[in-house]
Amino acid sequence: MFLSDFVIILSEVSEPGNVGAVCRAMKNMGLSSLRLVKPGPALAGRMSGESLLRARAVHAADIWEQARVFPTLAEAAADCSLLVGTTRRRGRRRKSVSMDPRTLAAWLRERPQSAAAGPKAGPVALVFGNERAGLTDAELDFCSVASHIPVSGAFPSLNLSHAVQIYAYELFLAFGGPLAAGPDPVKGEWIPLNRQETERLTAAITDTLSGLGFYKHPGRAEQTRFLRDLISRAGLTGREGNYLKDIFAKAARLGSMSTAG
Repeated sequence: MFLSDFVIILSEVSEPGNVGAVCRAMKNMGLSSLRLVKPGPALAGRMSGESLLRARAVHAADIWEQARVFPTLAEAAADCSLLVGTTRRRGRRRKSVSMDPRTLAAWLRERPQSAAAGPKAGPVALVFGNERAGLTDAELDFCSVASHIPVSGAFPSLNLSHAVQIYAYELFLAFGGPLAAGPDPVKGEWIPLNRQETERLTAAITDTLSGLGFYKHPGRAEQTRFLRDLISRAGLTGREGNYLKDIFAKAARLGSMSTAG
């Protein structure tokens, strides 16, 4: 699956500002397909609340421009292979089990690609309810599975766009982000040395120390293990590793000059 295999469905959303923020959240995480079911009066005509919507969307107004509007959830999801109903409320008619966003993303990624969920299967839809009441019992029952965002019981209500952002982020990590595709790291992102790089750095440092006569007595193997484990636990980046290696190399050069003098 790819990020293009997901759609966001907003059922009976009423606030233009929320929809604009949803568009921005989606575009931040590589999602582009938005569907609205029976939107409120401020959105139905695509005019009255549009200025606020576009202001909140910033540079993601194209998500809104390409959004599709449907009279019912069944019609909005007609081509979908799976519907995920998002809700924090539980009850007899509100699904017996629910997954948090990270568990859901992992499950979707590992889900067997059977004939029913193969390359020609329809998209997976994440369905969000009205800002005030969420999904109705009937809407959640129509969905295939339920999902919830763990929150503090002291204030469990999330803004619609915040909820969409959390799900979009987890989908991005699972299907389009660094964990999925392994793109070049973002400038300034903390990427620790891997095992091979740690081994090379450790060898460079111990080679420098050996050149200084540091290992005239047995002990290099023990110190190699010590340095390797220390560097691994410290989580050094490539830049930091090179800096540390240069410190030892410069110390060796200064030591040689001092001895020569």
